This record gives sequence, C-alpha cells and structure tokens, in this order.
Amino acid sequence: MENQEIEQLQTSEPESAAGVPEADLVRAIEAILMAATEPVEPALLAQLLEQPAATLNRLCQRLATSYEEEQRGFQMVRVAGGWRYQTHPDMVAQVERFVLDGQRARLSGAALETLAIVAYKQPISRAQIASIRGVDPDGVLRTLQSRGYVDHIARDPGPGQAALWGTTVRFLEKLGLDSLADLPPLAGFVPGADVVEALEHGLRVVPVFETPADHDRPPATA
Repeated sequence: MENQEIEQLQTSEPESAAGVPEADLVRAIEAILMAATEPVEPALLAQLLEQPAATLNRLCQRLATSYEEEQRGFQMVRVAGGWRYQTHPDMVAQVERFVLDGQRARLSGAALETLAIVAYKQPISRAQIASIRGVDPDGVLRTLQSRGYVDHIARDPGPGQAALWGTTVRFLEKLGLDSLADLPPLAGFVPGADVVEALEHGLRVVPVFETPADHDRPPATA
C-alpha cells in the first residue's frame, strides 16, 4: 500500500533512547535530507537530533526500504558515508528532458533588455541597471546568472563597494563572439535626431480644453 511503511514509521509508538518518538525523528531526518545539498552522515544527524547515530542510521535504512517498496520516483541512498535523496534510476530520462527543456527556455524581454544593458555598460552596478530600466532588476539578474550569462566581475571602489556586473565567457560563446569588442555598435540601433524630433512632435498632446489655434495666440497682457 502506498505510504503504508512511512505511516507505520511516523505513527509508531516506540521511542528513542532519549525518549523522543521515532515518528518525530523520521520527520526530522526527511526534512534535513530534503534541505541538504550533500550526503548527511549519521554522526551529523546524531549531533543535530541529539540521538545515537546507530538509532538514526537504522531509521534511515527503514526509510530507504519503504521508499523502494513504494516504487517512488526518488531514492534515499547511502553515499560517501552519508544519506541523501536522489532521482530513481528509472526516472533519469524524464529528469534529463526536464533539465534540457529548462535550459532551452527562451529569455524574457526583460531578461534580454537587462543582458544588453550589462553587455554594453559593464562593469555596471545593480543600482545603475535599475536606474536605466526603471524597475528592480534583482530577479532578472538572478535568472541571467543562473544561466551563466552574467556574474559579479568587480566591486565599485566608491562608498559601499557595490558589486559590479559583467558578461561571462559563456555569453560570448552563445553569441559566437571572440570578445566584447565584436559586439555590434550601438549607433546602428539608436534613432537619429530627426527621428527623435518627429517622435516628440507626434507625442505632444493638446489639452482638451484648448484648441490648436490657442498655441498661436500671444500671451494675454494685463
């Protein structure tokens, strides 16, 4: 039955040598291993939970067996002297597809805009990026950093020594560039003065209580 073994572990009455219900120890072990990034040795579990290492190792073995009997998508295994959770070998293909699809996911417009700012203005601080974009860039910067496109490359020598962002070698590889000098010049993407003037003229709005002719009248004199 699904979850039967774990329910038995978590609802059983036996207590440890220190009088702590084993069900509580099982939940604690699961929580610790879920948060751990490396195998957790029984000695460390003993230190954290203030229980004998042998008792905790026994509970780990029982948990591992129960997960396997339930045919879960993950395993609890003994690796390098410690316990950890890992994907079940039967699910490797599905996990690989998930990871690869995530890597191929397209960057959002905000991410591309931020990446362009970093590429052309580096080294640049978070505050400078926020000033240019007008929004908090932290989330987008984390995404770009997790993709390996940007990273901290220096610190501002001024007060506070803010971290300065820049692009990475992976960024160059993705764009097929040998160096940042190969980035296309910005001049080709910046509209000329005549275009800017036309846009400004087109965006001028006459208040509803005025008429176009009002703008041609001389100001009233007292």
